[in-house]
Amino acid sequence: MHIKVKVFPDSKKEVVRKEREDTFTVYIREPPLAGQANKRVTQILQELFPNTRIRLVSGHGKQNKVFEIIQ
Repeated sequence: MHIKVKVFPDSKKEVVRKEREDTFTVYIREPPLAGQANKRVTQILQELFPNTRIRLVSGHGKQNKVFEIIQ
């Protein structure tokens, strides 16, 4: 399953909003440097989808990302 995530790094609070079944908006504190933001978003998704593997498919350096959830 693929999900779309719009990421807002350097936020004051961490907030996750589910927009649709396959679309999320995530506000995180980490900066978009050296993959820190991607790593934190992956950790958050892992909490939302336990017992799965999470892989960033596209959007490594962009605000809009696509993640693959592997059961």
